[in-house]
Amino acid sequence: MQKRDRLRIWTEQGNVTISQLFFNYYKMIDVKDEEAILLLHLIAFGEAGNHFPTPQNLVERTHFDENKVTNILQRLVQKGFVQIEQQIDEDGIRYEYYNFQYLWNLLLDFAEQKENNVDDDLLKLEEGNIFKLFEQEFGRLLSPMEYETIGMWFDQDQHSPSLIRLALKEAVLSQKLSLRYIDRILFEWKKKNIKTVEAAEKQSSSFRQQIPTQNQVEHASSSTKVSFYNWLEERE
Repeated sequence: MQKRDRLRIWTEQGNVTISQLFFNYYKMIDVKDEEAILLLHLIAFGEAGNHFPTPQNLVERTHFDENKVTNILQRLVQKGFVQIEQQIDEDGIRYEYYNFQYLWNLLLDFAEQKENNVDDDLLKLEEGNIFKLFEQEFGRLLSPMEYETIGMWFDQDQHSPSLIRLALKEAVLSQKLSLRYIDRILFEWKKKNIKTVEAAEKQSSSFRQQIPTQNQVEHASSSTKVSFYNWLEERE
């Protein structure tokens, strides 16, 4: 997707406004405060229909003199935050206007980078909660080897925290609380390309319906017994 389209979609969906985008990140792209003021005036002029205001127009709206306005405009152009471009109108007359697309692209990149960083932080927090959950279920602290095994589920096997949590639940319900058993569950899911909690729950439910336990054989009429699939006995 082109950055121009990204910005349009973001603003149309209400995720970001131009002013919000600008004020949040203009410092990060090294726009000085006086440059920011002039940029906002240039944008305001454009929104009002004047896409190429003169230095005198800007002097009338600011406390800058004409020499100051000219210097700031030159810096904005040199940095690429403003481009002076040309178009031809319906009457065939050529006119100039200020284009801010490069500026918006830079701001949008910073916004996306921050959003990605937030997602990474949430994932790390969720992974940390998984380790705590295992210790709660095991009733003890995990060993370094167990920490490494769970870490490999995240880093090497790319299992999501929610999927690992479900595998732990399967082991608890089956009363087979061991990392080997949980690892086998995750292995079977990965082998079957199961990546979501919904798909894993469906697979587990299917197994339980197909595989009767000894309890069910002896007490077929009982409705209180629940069967669980033995993942360690899974075969190709």
